[in-house]
Amino acid sequence: MNVDLPTPESALAIVAHPDDAEFQCGATLAKWAAAGATVHHLICTDGSKGTWDANIDQAVLVAERQIEQRAAAAALGATGEVVFLDHVDGELASGLDQVSQVAYWIRRLCPAVILGHDPWKRYRLHPDHHHAGKLAVEGIVGARDPFFFPEHELDRHRPEALLLFEAEEQDHAEDVSGFSAAKTAGLLEHRSQFVTTHEITDPDNPAQVQRFADWVDYTLAQGADEAGLGADRHAELYKLIDRL
Repeated sequence: MNVDLPTPESALAIVAHPDDAEFQCGATLAKWAAAGATVHHLICTDGSKGTWDANIDQAVLVAERQIEQRAAAAALGATGEVVFLDHVDGELASGLDQVSQVAYWIRRLCPAVILGHDPWKRYRLHPDHHHAGKLAVEGIVGARDPFFFPEHELDRHRPEALLLFEAEEQDHAEDVSGFSAAKTAGLLEHRSQFVTTHEITDPDNPAQVQRFADWVDYTLAQGADEAGLGADRHAELYKLIDRL
């Protein structure tokens, strides 16, 4: 398994929902931001279904999740753009119009590295993750080739690498030792998701918050073990595509 890309000048995480970037590649983004990279987020949906509370005001939830996402990016040290495409949660598509939107932002932000969901992962339950992965891949093609989307009136852009998380076949690790706390801090900004994804029912209970932080440590340690990095190391794992 390959380990560590050179720190990119800029990186763009293309994800389905607010909090996906922090869960899937938060430590990598924090590591690169600390090393001087400009880190951007592109969130495809509005997160309006991200709750188990059937009585919640969804418009309020959408607004809260945007605030949370910006705070999470700041907790990672990211200084780039946080862009929301605002497609309805659970109803994301990967048609030509959506590809054009993603290609536009790739051309505008000019990231050296893009991170996204693996669109080829088998047995995936949530359709938004599948479509967001397709949009990352097809957005790269649309952004790099001159005859796609001339209405953008932007120069074409070809990223240097694509890292797919939740990958069907992992062949690349980012050693993120020392960045578990930053990943945890980013995730803890997503307070609207405490019950649904963090298993925190009482945010004022230090034991519950610590249990979540320990889970983040554990998953990163598992990644390091799978990558063969040895004890006391942390890693996030990806499929690397570097011929774009």
